[in-house]
Amino acid sequence: MAYFSPKGMLSLAVLISSATSYANTVVCEGEIEILAYHANNNLMLKLSSMNVPVFFCSPDANWTVAGTDYQTGPNSCQTMYSTFLAAKLAGKRLASVYFDGDQVPDSCNGWGNWQKANIRYFVIN
Repeated sequence: MAYFSPKGMLSLAVLISSATSYANTVVCEGEIEILAYHANNNLMLKLSSMNVPVFFCSPDANWTVAGTDYQTGPNSCQTMYSTFLAAKLAGKRLASVYFDGDQVPDSCNGWGNWQKANIRYFVIN
């Protein structure tokens, strides 16, 4: 039977809590209100449930943000942009968009200006 001293238990608790700390995730939905390009080759998205547009990828480079290991490659970025544009033109709603990263707020209407996130998953109704 293993025995851990109080000091050892504290060290183990710190190790576990630091190993399992993740960036925030928020799931938003709604109509696409803004789909924008911003210089230095970054794309932005704002849904009706969001207060401001958010940078979500670059069509020229791998997109990474602090706080998540997810990446979006240039081809995936271009595909997402095309899909979002088609959904906007067809009047379709995004049923859920999972945003991940350190700059992700607790709610869809809590974004700060010029925030970056990774889109991990989305569904169109």
